[in-house]
Amino acid sequence: MKLMSILMAGVAFSLAGAANAEVRFGIMNEAYPPFFTKDPSGKWIGWEIELMDAVCAEMKETCSIVDMSWDGLIPGLEAKKFDVIWSSMSITDERKKTIDFTDKYYNTPSKLIGAKDGKLGAAADDVADKTIGIQVSTIQSEYYKKYFADKASEQTYATLDEAFQDLAAGRIDYVFGDAIPLAEFLKSDFGKDCCEDKGNVKDDPAILGTGIGGGLRKDDTALRDKLNAAIAAVRASGKYTEISKKYFDFDPYGE
Repeated sequence: MKLMSILMAGVAFSLAGAANAEVRFGIMNEAYPPFFTKDPSGKWIGWEIELMDAVCAEMKETCSIVDMSWDGLIPGLEAKKFDVIWSSMSITDERKKTIDFTDKYYNTPSKLIGAKDGKLGAAADDVADKTIGIQVSTIQSEYYKKYFADKASEQTYATLDEAFQDLAAGRIDYVFGDAIPLAEFLKSDFGKDCCEDKGNVKDDPAILGTGIGGGLRKDDTALRDKLNAAIAAVRASGKYTEISKKYFDFDPYGE
């Protein structure tokens, strides 16, 4: 009986430990306002960080952040350097060949921005003979290959901020990316004088995906289910709306 009591105590301790296990969230190691950026103390802040905190509170889990380069996120997840990609990653069929995703937690179209003296429009003919700046390993890079490659040149960047700098300096004609962070750049002191919104590209869900979700390893179904339940609960409780109103004048969840 004593042995049985010891064994049962061990099982209870293991279950308690599993329930309070740390969940490590992987994000890109560059500012991506309004979703994530570092404050002067070096702490990560932003809409996606506040949503992460709300989801973790709902799951009753301790959570931490691991940051690395954008193109290292999927390899880092697979190498178990963290547990979930929480970094504005679009849910696409191509990525789902490698990783799994939570349900969508926000959505954004893709758009082009460019110099104010340039042509308006976001179709292939509008960008003919121009240079488009695109961050590497993004859905926009794949979209470029299908729709723009025959008309325009591509300049790739490790970070979106580098593309913004070249656009403001006139070294490229457009930046192509997710609409919300591009709109943030246009509101900044750096972007508002030089550049403007050229329009959203025609949607192609096969390339651009079906929204933004958390990326997980294929076998982490229990964590995926916990995250999905927590995301739904945060939306149902009104916490999602409360957080979003700090950053947006619209519902980022979309349709």
